Amino acid sequence: MNYLSIEQSKVPEIVENLNKILANYQIHYQKLRAFHWNVNGKHFFELHMKFEELYKDAILKIDEVAERILTLQQQPVSTLKQYLEISTIKEVHDFSSELKMVEEVVNDFNLLLSMERACMKLTSNADDEGTTEMLSRFIAHKEKLSWMFFAWLKN
Repeated sequence: MNYLSIEQSKVPEIVENLNKILANYQIHYQKLRAFHWNVNGKHFFELHMKFEELYKDAILKIDEVAERILTLQQQPVSTLKQYLEISTIKEVHDFSSELKMVEEVVNDFNLLLSMERACMKLTSNADDEGTTEMLSRFIAHKEKLSWMFFAWLKN
């Protein structure tokens, strides 16, 4: 049953892209947790709090993407193995530099922005306004954060 009035032939490709976004957010979330736990240096207090803010936001986005996939009557990926297999964002093991951590966050944002924009083209063509609106909010928020981190990196 097509209770959303979305072009059904386009849903599988949209969901494939949403699952990639979901997997990347999961790895991004875990990196932010690790950065929060392991940050050291003269910017400890501001970065410790900022990383916590970011991982709390990421977990909300993870839930929203998974629930959107379910709304589209499909199944979200939901295992660590799947996340690691399809994620473009990679885990990190070096927590020696707060600068490297911030650069990692900015790089993750760039990857997520690229995926979200590509998916939004698909959702727009399928008259999937719900997913388009969700992605648009994610993009706007991430663009602002990217600008702020870019300004911080100039320091």
